[in-house]
Amino acid sequence: MKQNLKLVIHENDAKSAFRSLCKWIIAIVSYDKIYKIVQPKKENLKQAEQVLFEKTKALELKKSELDKIILKLDILNQRLDKKQAELKELESKIHVTKLKLARSEKLIKGLSSEKIRWTGQVQDLTTLANNIIGDVLVSSAIIGYLGPFTNHYRQLCVSKWTKACRQKFLPVSKSFSLIKTLGDAVKMQEWKSHGLPVDNFSIENGIISVNANRWPLMIDPQSQANKWIKNMEKSNQLETIKQNEKNFLRNIENCVQFGKPLLIEDLGEEIDPQLEPVLLKAVFKHNSTDCIKVGDMIIEYSKDFRLYLTTRLRNPVYSPETSVKVKLINFVITQSGLEDQLLGIVTSKEKPELESIKNELIVQSAENKQQAKLIEDKILHVLSTAQGDLLEDETAVQILSKSKELAQELEEKQQKAEETELEIDKTRNNYKKVAVHSSVLFFTISELANIDHMYHFSLNWFINLYINKNNFSNWPKQPEKIETKINF
Repeated sequence: MKQNLKLVIHENDAKSAFRSLCKWIIAIVSYDKIYKIVQPKKENLKQAEQVLFEKTKALELKKSELDKIILKLDILNQRLDKKQAELKELESKIHVTKLKLARSEKLIKGLSSEKIRWTGQVQDLTTLANNIIGDVLVSSAIIGYLGPFTNHYRQLCVSKWTKACRQKFLPVSKSFSLIKTLGDAVKMQEWKSHGLPVDNFSIENGIISVNANRWPLMIDPQSQANKWIKNMEKSNQLETIKQNEKNFLRNIENCVQFGKPLLIEDLGEEIDPQLEPVLLKAVFKHNSTDCIKVGDMIIEYSKDFRLYLTTRLRNPVYSPETSVKVKLINFVITQSGLEDQLLGIVTSKEKPELESIKNELIVQSAENKQQAKLIEDKILHVLSTAQGDLLEDETAVQILSKSKELAQELEEKQQKAEETELEIDKTRNNYKKVAVHSSVLFFTISELANIDHMYHFSLNWFINLYINKNNFSNWPKQPEKIETKINF
């Protein structure tokens, strides 16, 4: 058994070895086949890797060169952007410079004509500034003390006062004039259009009434001031009352409270005591509101309220207490003022078209001066408030250009109006003998009141008599016709 078992074991070992040998042989054959396929590929792989290495190295070199080129390109792009920005800035500067050049030409053309006028104004204003101390001192004295007096006495006092100023080394104008010192040409032209006589004495009275701290009481026997105030304050809803009316205090309360102008006319030598707080402007604060007492009532006081008082008395006598409460102003008509009025009546009778044009010219002249003053103020405001370079402000340049165009148009209109007015005045002067003769008659008649109080004649009576009774055809020949058409 044992031998048989050994024999079987030996046989199994031989089979196993043979099987392993076969597997080895098969593996060697398979390896040989695979080796023949793989080995060339390995060699190809090495060659490819060598090529890849060389190519990668060349690529890195090219990338390095490319990075340098990109860096140079970035620098060049930055330079390009910078140069393009400089180009745009230069183009913008060229555009702005062209605009400034065009605007400067407009301004030079627009304001060059103002140079002569403004240079003259600078000289005049310099002279006024140098003499302002004495001029204002004398003007204040006129307003404070000379209102009730005649023109002759005023001129006498002014002459003495200016002489005293020079002795005290106070600068004062050689030819002092209240009209030049405190007068506003535009305002005075408006006063003339509202019926204020054109003589200097009446214009000075207007200046005194406007600049005085106290309410004006006007000695107005010929109702010249009355007429002027009614025309001037008509657009402001002027209230006209008399001291003996039933609703006297009620009307005053309404005007004081609502800021309406008030005219108390036909005053005597006594003023109602209930008016004293209003005359003294005795305004006080009540619950943070300006109030004043009128009669027994405390009412709100409007800053727009204005009071005018007139009397028809030729030579009223007011007590010192009354005189210090109001500003007395002598509005008795002067001979030159009456001559101008009578001359206008003669012209309107003989040449109605001329007097009509004359009145239109007065109104038109007032409007032109008002507009010219507004335009000049607008130009000076733009020049004074402009920030930075004025040429960069298109709006300011346009305003100045348009303002200058309007100013030139107004100046041309004003010149034409003045030329036409001179022609009309030449024609009117042919009738001056009538006006002078009639004004002398009126003042002669007025002096009869010094003989007896019954000889009192009003200016309205005289003018009506003058219109209805005078036969102007007996006076010198009529002047030749002049062209009366005016283009405003």
